Amino acid sequence: MNETASIGIIGGSGLYQMEGLTVVDERRIETPFGDPSDSYVIAEIDGVRVAFLSRHGRGHRLSPSELNYRANIFGFKVLGVQTILSASAVGSMKVEYAPTDIVFPHQFIDRTRHRADTFFGDGIVAHVGFADPICAGASFTMSKVAREAGARVHEGGVYLCMEGPQFSTRAESNLYRSWNVDVIGMTNLQEAKLAREAEICYATMALVTDYDCWYEGHEDVTVETVLAYLAKNAKTAQTILRNSIVPAANRKRDCACPNALQYAIMTQPSAMTVEAKRRLSPIISKYVS
Repeated sequence: MNETASIGIIGGSGLYQMEGLTVVDERRIETPFGDPSDSYVIAEIDGVRVAFLSRHGRGHRLSPSELNYRANIFGFKVLGVQTILSASAVGSMKVEYAPTDIVFPHQFIDRTRHRADTFFGDGIVAHVGFADPICAGASFTMSKVAREAGARVHEGGVYLCMEGPQFSTRAESNLYRSWNVDVIGMTNLQEAKLAREAEICYATMALVTDYDCWYEGHEDVTVETVLAYLAKNAKTAQTILRNSIVPAANRKRDCACPNALQYAIMTQPSAMTVEAKRRLSPIISKYVS
């Protein structure tokens, strides 16, 4: 494994326009699962190496259903990343979570249908624990920084991950509210699942841009609305990510994430093909030679 960066950041391409950030390299990584969304921008800030990835590709070329989540997270693993900090736009499902608020969800509900979301299969079976899908330590690190930056912060809650690319119907939106969901988005669940399988800590910063379509008397979500509120939040989001990098890198990883595969691999090493072991080597080499 080529250890290049300890922290990974997934978000819009504008996130690497940070004060004090020095870009040192740009790496295009080939994976057994295909191409990541874009090349990884390797940068240094306050002595910490960071790998940035534009989730939808520079210029926003890929829809949520087209993202190669496996390749994206595999690339971070190859680069030696131990903690991923994610930022994404979400809709609010509760009146108290207003546009420009920031939510740090700790739970997910999966409403996706068309996405590969595991590295395993094709000769190696594993079942990781996912009861607590977000790394609490990494999430609290970011939320503390967000409060210090003056953001209106909500810790915890449930992120419903929908398929998209269309926004919800009004009936769906009201159904999800009956489930006591806090925010709705299209991308973060698969990232969290794959990061857990790769033994990478994962936390997400959910930037509220709209009220979906459930809120009577409030305009329904549109791309124009999302982009307008993202622009308002861009500087705050950059500040939070920038100021989270050093504490995230220095945090003691005493969570379960670094050992998620310890008892999860079901297939006996003797039953694994050479090809299967080679394909997953960056993920399983700690346990399977």
